[in-house]
Amino acid sequence: MKIMKKPKSMRLFNYTLIPFEQVYRFKITLQVTPLAWRLIEVPACYDFWNLHCAIQDAMGWKDCHLHEFRIMNPKTGDRVRMILDEKEAAHDTLYGWDEDIADFFSDTIRIAEYEYDFGDSWSHWLELEGVYPRLTGAAYPRCLAGERACPPEDCGGAIGYEMLLAALKDRKHPEHKAMKRWVGKDFDPEWFHPGEVHFSNPQERWDKVFMEKEGTSL
Repeated sequence: MKIMKKPKSMRLFNYTLIPFEQVYRFKITLQVTPLAWRLIEVPACYDFWNLHCAIQDAMGWKDCHLHEFRIMNPKTGDRVRMILDEKEAAHDTLYGWDEDIADFFSDTIRIAEYEYDFGDSWSHWLELEGVYPRLTGAAYPRCLAGERACPPEDCGGAIGYEMLLAALKDRKHPEHKAMKRWVGKDFDPEWFHPGEVHFSNPQERWDKVFMEKEGTSL
């Protein structure tokens, strides 16, 4: 992962300490063939950094590359990019940790794009399916449903993944054995179960990316 400077404005991401009454339900669809998707619910008080962490965990990515969101800015009507790397800052960019999802998603703005790994360019479509009351006793974020496994990291994006699946499916393919070894014997592109999703602590991920050790930003 490319490492950035620590943001000037630090925020607390332990949402177990922040009361919330509503949750946002999103369908996340990874643009590969065949489609892989997840249905998740997150606290209404989330910002885009926390949403990023939830998407990573629900899909099964390792969060070792940069990402950005693209969504309409309700204040201007223009598309805005939520970024992590300050070197990418421009007139149409905001920092995801400073922006709450409730300020952007609404009945009129229900769609956003989430891109992960600018090399492989994994494009995900986010659709807000609704805002619901928080259920007593339920742990959030949570994954409700989904289909198909997450592609392996660094396999060449949607086209590379298509080629990988073709090699895995065809025992006579010249790359079959090599690709089988590379993905591991347990990889099943059709397998997914929401009960196997583990959501990490966004604060711990934040610290891993931005905390300083011996005067050097990590």
